Formats: sequence, structure tokens, C-alpha cells
Amino acid sequence: MEDEIDPHSIVVGVDGSEHAERAVHWATEQAHLEGRPLVLVATVNATAGAGWLDIGAAYTYEPRAALEGALALAEESLALVRRIRPGVRAAATARLGDPRVVLVDLSRRVHLVVVGSRGRGSLRSRLLGSVSAVVVRDAECPVVVCRPRDPADPADQGILVGADGTVESGPVLDFAFAQASRTDQALTVMHTIWDERAAAEGPELASAREPGLDEPRLLLSESVAGFRSTYPDVDVDLVLARGLAEECLADTNGSWDLIVVGRHPVDTVFRLMSGAVATAVLEGARTTVAMVPQAAPTE
Repeated sequence: MEDEIDPHSIVVGVDGSEHAERAVHWATEQAHLEGRPLVLVATVNATAGAGWLDIGAAYTYEPRAALEGALALAEESLALVRRIRPGVRAAATARLGDPRVVLVDLSRRVHLVVVGSRGRGSLRSRLLGSVSAVVVRDAECPVVVCRPRDPADPADQGILVGADGTVESGPVLDFAFAQASRTDQALTVMHTIWDERAAAEGPELASAREPGLDEPRLLLSESVAGFRSTYPDVDVDLVLARGLAEECLADTNGSWDLIVVGRHPVDTVFRLMSGAVATAVLEGARTTVAMVPQAAPTE
């Protein structure tokens, strides 16, 4: 069952939960939009027993039986893909191991990883809920975490991306622009600043006519200039916000369809800050969040 996976693939982790089903829906549409193959991956850790995945082979420690049960679960998700988008090239596979380790390993050689935000059942949620956090922290390709959405949320503002104005944030902006272009959605690019007013009053949007902000406005404008020419079809809104990045990017009313944030490599000191921002946005979001790896800032 350790079959080869096309490096151009979108991989989605499945475990039979409604959260994983949400991820399958998102990944299927994304595979359709990008014309990429989709791979549904179920994992089982035999040393911990297969029962925690609830795959119909409870507490068996026989690896082959456990893998067969996991594959059957992945094939159930594959059937869902066929119903959503029959034309998408999709396959189901099973892997033996911790889902966090398996998905991070796959992230080194695929295009995109998609996960839900929780696993199955109350006890299992505490274990599987850590999957998204670990994969977001350690993955080497972009990761999309499909958070639950309240049906009453408007989700009418398109895509929001955080921009720090550095060259290293290019992959983050490119991901957001490309997604806005594919989905024909508006894109809001937000740059945050911290000053005495932010410390005293908390997060807020800066007025377009507010004086004294020429430098961050120029930084923001220059950071997206190349992407505007590459994606001329994208309707872009540039905004400055006061406050901590994670607070300004928080989706408090579910109005964004997707939030895109960056994260520096895990072996750099910069990841402590960028990783904390990505995690905070992920935990508070009421919508789908994409985390895009970026290079460490140069000295």
C-alpha cells in the first residue's frame, strides 16, 4: 500500500470524521481548479491499535488488517470525490504510522496538503486535533486547514492575506493571488503596524487618508506590484491595520472565504514569531486557513 504519489498531487488526510469530509470537499474543488491529481490518505498506527481510527478493526495490532481497514476508509472518501467531481483524477491509499509524521513526510514531495481541524469522537479529537497543528508547523509545502463554518457567516469578502513587505513573503502572496484568480474572488492584502495607538486601542484598520503612514503604504504597494501584473484579473485591495498580526488577521465574523498566512522554516529563529501568528490565526479562524512556507529573512 506504500504506492508512489505524484509530486504534483494534492494530498488530503482522511479519518472518517465530518472535519475530514470538509477537507475532502475543499481539496476536491481545488484539484478541479488546478487540474491536479488528488490523493486521499488514511493512516493507522498499529502500535497504538487501529481502534482509535475507528476503521472497523478495533484494537487489532495486525498491520495488514489495520492497513486494509484504513484503505477501506480512504476509499469511502474517494467515493465522495467521485460524487462531487467525477472528472478529478483521484486515488485512495493507506499508510502505517502517526498521521502527523506521515503527512509531514508527504509534504516534502507533494504540491499541497489539506486537513480538517479535528478528528473523530471526543477522545480522539484530542489526539487527531493535533494533526493540523503539527502539520502546519512542520510541513514543507503549503497546508490548508478546513475549519468549521457557521452557515450564518457571510463569507462575502473573498480572500485575506497577511503581507510583511519582505522579499521572503513572495510565496505567500503568490499563493493568495493565484487562488483569487482561480476562484474569481477579491483579494485583500493586509500589512500590520505596531505603534502607541495600537498598544492603547487594540487592532483597527488605518484610514486611507491618515497622515504619517506613507512609508508602510509604499512598502505594501511595492510588495504586490509584480503580482498585480502577473494576475491582472484579480481585484486587489491594500489595507493597513494597527495591532498584532494575529489579531488583525483574525476572522471574528466569518466574512472571509480563505485566510492566507506565512511561516518561516522550522529550523530558524524567525519561525517562533511567524509560527505563533499562523497558529493563532488558525485557532481563532471561522473559515479555511492556508499556511504557506516562506524563506527565512536574510541578514
